[in-house]
Amino acid sequence: MSTAVQPRLTARSIQAATLAPWAIFAGDVVALEVAFALGFGLRRILSAHFTAGIGVDQILGVAAAILLLPVIHYQIGLYPGYLLGPVERLRRRVLATLAVFGGLVAWDNIVARGILSRGVLLGTLVFALVLPHIAEIAIRKMLIRRNCWGIPVVLLGAGASGRALARTLLDQPELGLKPVAFLDDRPDSWNRAVEEIPVIGPLGLASDFESRAEAAIISMADVGKDATAALLHELEFPRLIVIPDLAGSASLWVTARDLGGSLGFEIKKNLMLRRNHLLKTAMDRAIALPLFLASLPLLALAGIWIKLSSPGPAFYRQMRQGMGGRGLAVWKLRTMRVDADAQLKDWFEAHPGDREYWKLHFKLKRDPRVLPVIGRWLRITSLDELPQLWSVLKGEMSLVGPRPLPDYHLEQFPLEFRALRTRVLPGLTGLWQVSARSDGDVKVQEALDTYYIRNWSPWLDLYIVARTVVAVLGARGAY
Repeated sequence: MSTAVQPRLTARSIQAATLAPWAIFAGDVVALEVAFALGFGLRRILSAHFTAGIGVDQILGVAAAILLLPVIHYQIGLYPGYLLGPVERLRRRVLATLAVFGGLVAWDNIVARGILSRGVLLGTLVFALVLPHIAEIAIRKMLIRRNCWGIPVVLLGAGASGRALARTLLDQPELGLKPVAFLDDRPDSWNRAVEEIPVIGPLGLASDFESRAEAAIISMADVGKDATAALLHELEFPRLIVIPDLAGSASLWVTARDLGGSLGFEIKKNLMLRRNHLLKTAMDRAIALPLFLASLPLLALAGIWIKLSSPGPAFYRQMRQGMGGRGLAVWKLRTMRVDADAQLKDWFEAHPGDREYWKLHFKLKRDPRVLPVIGRWLRITSLDELPQLWSVLKGEMSLVGPRPLPDYHLEQFPLEFRALRTRVLPGLTGLWQVSARSDGDVKVQEALDTYYIRNWSPWLDLYIVARTVVAVLGARGAY
């Protein structure tokens, strides 16, 4: 048993336990002080608009006071933040930052009476909402590359659910769970690898790993109710996680409830609440309006370039399905030739292999229809979608949501999923776009859109908007 598992339980795993928390902490301290320096610079730039002067003590007071934030981050489990998804980490960081800075402003106004420079403090807040989060992402990626991130975990149950969980943990190392072994009561699964993870033996061996792995995950779908209850009673891992047999249910914003001694899970249907619709609409308008105004010069220049490159209109309109199944006019900057359909047909006749790729992705890496230079550039950067900001402002689309798709694309999905999509406004960007971009096939698209609809929150929207900026700037997976 030990020889099969030992290669995964190396000194690196022990090193990660001490290095990772301190690395994230150090990144926060440095990022916050950089935020302070930028906030001070912003205050100096705007000094003409402030009547009161500021002393050295007031400035240095801010530099010291903001170091309260890493203390709060430690208390809310961000050092190192294992088991927290990116959306939850973003939520905790933003709320903690607003709470600390709000508390400092209130303390300075009510108690200290001007010991802190409020101008520098508020300027620092602008950058503190962004820089520590970016630093955390960069440090975590570095730790993952050096194999110094995560805790060893044993997976109990090597069936379909356990295998899917193992793939998720291996594909998303940022979660901080490193599977080292499977245990399963089915003898035919022993002494072989599942997802490159060894299946050591029966569930009875789980206690042997209590001193070698920090966590165990029980998949109820593979282990069964009775065996799960026994394991919960017997095992003494520092962390014991149970995956309930609720495939396809929401996984974010689920709260455990004690119902008179019975365990229940409260699953919030966020998009079914009217106040959340109003909040999402307000967020859409607040973000889309300045983006739309800023995009007008770019739209004009791109439109002129398109007209010079190809005869025909600068904009392209296609009717697609919107909320409630209603028709939706989706506008884009035209990136293709006017006779695009005929060119695609001719291309498939000359390149039959591309037809199969089209059936899975509905995109081509070498698309003969795309206009030279301007068309390719607009598609790589996704700037051809900018006219849809007007649809967001009109309330026909949301900034984030499932992308409105052509009928030939929708026909590839099951009816249940197509009905689910109509419950929400289509989005200018979505989880599929920032996670898989053009590389995701119809199954990936269905899985990611379903996850978004069932797990919506304003934090998930903010996370997707931030990821959209990164994906567009990097032109990752777009063509």
